[in-house]
Amino acid sequence: MSELDEFLSESVRIVDGSLDKLIPSAETAPMRLHEAIRWSLFAGGKRFRPALVFAVGRTFDAPMEKLVRTAAAVEMIHTYSLIHDDLPSMDNDDLRRGRLTCHKKFDEATAILAGDVLETLAFQAVAEDASLSPDMRVILIAELAKAAGTPAGMVAGQQLDLEAEGKDAPIAEIEKIHRLKTGALIAACGRAGAIIGEGYTVEAHAISEYAANLGLLFQVTDDILDVTQTTEDLGKTAQKDIAANKATYPSVFGIEETKALARRLCDETILKLEPIDRPKKLLVDIAVHILERCS
Repeated sequence: MSELDEFLSESVRIVDGSLDKLIPSAETAPMRLHEAIRWSLFAGGKRFRPALVFAVGRTFDAPMEKLVRTAAAVEMIHTYSLIHDDLPSMDNDDLRRGRLTCHKKFDEATAILAGDVLETLAFQAVAEDASLSPDMRVILIAELAKAAGTPAGMVAGQQLDLEAEGKDAPIAEIEKIHRLKTGALIAACGRAGAIIGEGYTVEAHAISEYAANLGLLFQVTDDILDVTQTTEDLGKTAQKDIAANKATYPSVFGIEETKALARRLCDETILKLEPIDRPKKLLVDIAVHILERCS
């Protein structure tokens, strides 16, 4: 197992332990709601976003105890977005992380409420983090709120994605959708790690640029995987973007040119780290790891 594999596995263990403590048990009333939350949250996700919080925090020498609640909060927000995205009124999917989506396992109303709870618990987790100063908690809450909402966050990206279905969206619009829908929360993960690690302004800016590019790279490779992998490999319905006529890079450029774009994005992402005079191998390895998903 490589150093990166060990880091990612340890990140899963740490954040899952934190989530288990922060989320009400399935035996807590209303039981159906909490069962639904846990069904989606503990479905075996890779926890990439929390891992990025940990990786950037480690780069800036932040103690793990100061990172873990924010990392857990990010995963709550991410999972809430998946629950809502899978609904019939959105992307209408039956599978997520290799199992039935929340609304298929339970029902639509319960799925909506499960997402609502996860979003609010995420902000509670940061607000009540006694390891952080009150000022830092406010800054982090603002970062997550901007990344999740509108006009420059995940929800805005989802709206634009829905509006672009069935249309010949220009490349600039596709990039904007990707940077908002997927990239905004990933970028916030990088900034959160730097904020908690109290990085200098120049370094924090470099991390923000790195994480923003990383988010775009992640979605570009996701678009490739949607076309090239099976439902079993993905853990969700393959070629769903094609069926929905979504605005993606492969739909415009084709697979090979999109792979070339991903390679260029990976190089650009790594270059964003140059102003940081700290150990950066882990952050470089993460960018390469994302690229290699579609190689």
